[in-house]
Amino acid sequence: MKLTPGNTKIGFIGIGVMGKSVAGRLLDAGYAMCVHNRTRHKAQGLIERGAVWKDSPGAVAGECNVIFTMVGFPSDVEKVYFGGQGIIGCLRRGSYVIDLTTSSPDIAVRIHEAAGAKGALALDAPVSGGDVGAREGRLSIMVGGDREAFEAVLPLFQLMGTNIVFQGGPGSGQHTKMCNQIAIAANMLGVCEAIAYAEKAGLDIQSVLKSIGGGAAASWSLSNLAPRIIRRDFAPGFFVKHFIKDMTIAAQAARAMGLATPGLDLAKSRYEQLARQGGADDGTQALYKLYLQARP
Repeated sequence: MKLTPGNTKIGFIGIGVMGKSVAGRLLDAGYAMCVHNRTRHKAQGLIERGAVWKDSPGAVAGECNVIFTMVGFPSDVEKVYFGGQGIIGCLRRGSYVIDLTTSSPDIAVRIHEAAGAKGALALDAPVSGGDVGAREGRLSIMVGGDREAFEAVLPLFQLMGTNIVFQGGPGSGQHTKMCNQIAIAANMLGVCEAIAYAEKAGLDIQSVLKSIGGGAAASWSLSNLAPRIIRRDFAPGFFVKHFIKDMTIAAQAARAMGLATPGLDLAKSRYEQLARQGGADDGTQALYKLYLQARP
């Protein structure tokens, strides 16, 4: 069945920095929507635009045939899906559940199995692109689950992102996101150290970015986060605490596979240091604060 505004009511659970923009794009496309968030006031903007508030994840699932979740931690995912008044207990036959959270591949498999037992289809579809990508509909979306479900939900994904790839069976989307986070982790060390070096050498930082941003050093982090670092703008597009969560999942999965990840481990330890110093709610570019502290 093709999902259209005429036959689809979307549920969206998790109205955070990225969730509010993703949900807003679906609303703008004409889809009816029910919303739930741990704190209602964060959903107020969507409610004022026509979304209907529901008091629990289960209440959302009981009324909607497509449910998106975008919460913080694996424990939040488990509570939203399997807790009291959770999604699974109220899931309608023939509906779709899509978890956009970066979470554990094992939890993704559990959700897929539990949804299937209720006659529903589940996808794990973590995203990358931060607050800007969510706002502009340019997210990268990595999808695991059944291809049938992927094809059905694809028109909705296309409202959120531009790089949408089906990766394979349940959990494959989450495993792919771990690859993404491992690559970003070491890259953020490099971005911060490059800027610190340029400043120490007395260079014009904007000029440096113009040169290295168009060469082999180019990356999303360099293009999007380095300018924020230069402005000393450490507001979250993606929280440090959530990045530490992602790196922890990746490190645990890697160890289970017998894979050493020294670059990931170093980045994780640096971000944990930043969090201990009060930076857990900063954006990931705030890693640069450690380099400011290290100056003589």
